[in-house]
Amino acid sequence: MIEVMEKTRRLLWAFVELAFIALLAIILIYLILGKSSGAFVESVADNVLKFAAGVPTPSLIGLAIVGLLIYMVAQRMKWAQSDTPPPSRRPAARKGRAGSDTDTTEG
Repeated sequence: MIEVMEKTRRLLWAFVELAFIALLAIILIYLILGKSSGAFVESVADNVLKFAAGVPTPSLIGLAIVGLLIYMVAQRMKWAQSDTPPPSRRPAARKGRAGSDTDTTEG
């Protein structure tokens, strides 16, 4: 059952990616050809512009924050499953830094 759900999830995600690429291609065609791009391309571009204009700024900021939180949690879960510590906990390399033994300037 889990294999079927995983396969379905991958298939749906591939569909979403293809739809997004198609939308970007239609917008690109509209940007290149303008009003002579055809009725379908113009209607898609108009719908995208109406949607973008209809979303208030606080909602966009909220979506960005939620997206950032999801990304951060996913990265932490990924690091928790691997042996590699996150970048903030890795020891820093000390070669050639100002103020170290290799610094030859006098102050």
